[in-house]
Amino acid sequence: MTSVYAGALSILPPVLAIVLALLTKEVVSSLLIGILSGTIVYAVMAELNPVVAPIQIMFDMTIQTVDLYIILFCCLLGALVHVVSMAGGSIAYGNWASRKLKSKRSAMLATGLLGCLIFIDDYFNCLTVGTVMQPVTDHHRVSRAKLAYIIDSTAAPVCIIAPISSWAAAVGSNLRDTAAFPSDFAAFCATIPYNLYALLTIVTVIVVCSAHLDFGRIAQLEARAEQTGDLGVVNSSAQELPQGSRQGRVWDMLLPIGVLILCSILSMLYSGGFWGTDPAFYGNFPAALGNCNAGQALTWGGFAALLCAFVQFVPRGLIRFRDFMDGVTKGIAAMVPAIMILVLAWTISGVCRDLLQTDVFVKNIMASSNIPGAVLPALIFVAAAFLSFSTGTAWGTFGILIPIIIPVAATLSPNLVIVSLSATLGGSVFGDHCSPISDTTILSSTGAGCNHLEHVTTQLPYALLVGACCIVGYLVAGFTNGNLPLMLLTSLSCLLTTLFILHRQSVCSSL
Repeated sequence: MTSVYAGALSILPPVLAIVLALLTKEVVSSLLIGILSGTIVYAVMAELNPVVAPIQIMFDMTIQTVDLYIILFCCLLGALVHVVSMAGGSIAYGNWASRKLKSKRSAMLATGLLGCLIFIDDYFNCLTVGTVMQPVTDHHRVSRAKLAYIIDSTAAPVCIIAPISSWAAAVGSNLRDTAAFPSDFAAFCATIPYNLYALLTIVTVIVVCSAHLDFGRIAQLEARAEQTGDLGVVNSSAQELPQGSRQGRVWDMLLPIGVLILCSILSMLYSGGFWGTDPAFYGNFPAALGNCNAGQALTWGGFAALLCAFVQFVPRGLIRFRDFMDGVTKGIAAMVPAIMILVLAWTISGVCRDLLQTDVFVKNIMASSNIPGAVLPALIFVAAAFLSFSTGTAWGTFGILIPIIIPVAATLSPNLVIVSLSATLGGSVFGDHCSPISDTTILSSTGAGCNHLEHVTTQLPYALLVGACCIVGYLVAGFTNGNLPLMLLTSLSCLLTTLFILHRQSVCSSL
């Protein structure tokens, strides 16, 4: 299908979907309406049948944008979680980890640490951390909304500053296309200390978890969980996990997850040509990681983990063969609501990107703006956040903006090129972090077993706080010619002071 330039109407689908979702609390129907609004705009502007064409285009875009490997991985992970619970592995692991992690603080910090350690891929991070840490955080009465926040805040924000990750590879490929730097890897590494959103988000997780500086809706949910034991688990019979065998052991949880992690990483390297014949990728870990098909690799890893669980559980009599297969079916069924939201989010993103030229609309706005060099990083951060929030994709956002930002920054303020590039990457993650149609946001709520809209609304105040402090920091960087210590000190002071004030207000209002 040939795209059309829809101007400001190109952001109608995501805006409509987000507003309706927040008002009605119905994500699926809101996304459908948003998609249809976009296909109607396209049909009218392309002079197609305004009745039949929008529906046909919606189906076509769904087929074109869906990533079947990610869907298969979600199904395999849902099946794995269910059969591990049936075997008693989750209970055994939860009891063991609870003895090691003796406080709520240590459970939350351990969750954040695990999220930081799994920096290879954000999809992998979201679902694996939730699967592993749920039994522990449930034991210590951590609300599912708080768990989802920790998972989401240590997924993309960590991946975007990890030199060896699928995100680093994606950024590197975009930098390589601009031919602006002698080494795209060195340029990416140079952005890390200036990537305020990633750094401040990680600091916020550490401070909030260690000092319990909750505020807003999460503070209320944490108090409810502490007092009543109501963690805010998704209310669905399909989501309920079985009590499990009393003969389960800790390794019945750890071994399948270990196989999942190991086989996923090896599969990423294999699909990226690490052991292939192309000299550009052979034996080159970062290059192979950047060339891999992450969805395919995760599916291989998920299948290997499920096969490991079968060999581990059935011969020992923890689960009968028929019960194992029933568990696989129930585990897949538990993932269906999340998969529906994920597919619709991909579709609405495709409508904006491939049909209505949202990227061209934002590009034209930036090109026509008379931007002073000193405020360039802050404005770039806001523009990247807006585009990422509207489309639900950080990768698509920095893929669009990097070729624009680098020549603009080089012309207006050459000393701020790296700062502006960092603002592009950080703003892309910021918008993705806030957007209810972002795949990582959806997978974080799925991994935590939290209602998706509750995750979005409870995480938003924290993300906006960090985003506001980033704007302050980038303004300081712009007016001080990229002074890194002053930028970090100002933004960090702003963050910690505001966080403490908001926590105190939340405590006072609850009295």
